[in-house]
Amino acid sequence: MTIDREFYEEVILDHNRHPYHYMEIPPGANHRGYGFNPVCGDEFTLHLEVASGVIRRAGFEGVGCALSVASASLMTEAAEGLSLDEAEGLIEQMGELFHGTGEGEAALPPGIPLKLEILSGVRESPMRIKCANLAWHILHAALHSDPSTVCTE
Repeated sequence: MTIDREFYEEVILDHNRHPYHYMEIPPGANHRGYGFNPVCGDEFTLHLEVASGVIRRAGFEGVGCALSVASASLMTEAAEGLSLDEAEGLIEQMGELFHGTGEGEAALPPGIPLKLEILSGVRESPMRIKCANLAWHILHAALHSDPSTVCTE
């Protein structure tokens, strides 16, 4: 599948202007992750409320380029309702989405939710993959209650 560049930019800019779960810290947040991308200056804290092994609510705060904010917005929306194992599987799929699956540049990993496929457009700008992937690395750290700082460098 090839993502139309104009559509990609429109969705990314929309999520940057109106990000989901931005500046929301779930009252029952019990998992946290923090990370930054020193090249772009992207810096986010992710807060998760996890109960009975399921991500009930997610929110993030921080600053970043349009792509990193959009990716964090899409990630929080996609993560809510997932079990911890499902979230880990999605993180792995997103890594394949950003870097390719080995089946050809245009191939998408099976099972990627349609709303996340738009992020495959980042492959056209390999220097921006770290911007898109930051939120997903932070999600991994938050799932494991890893207090260390996630850094994309």
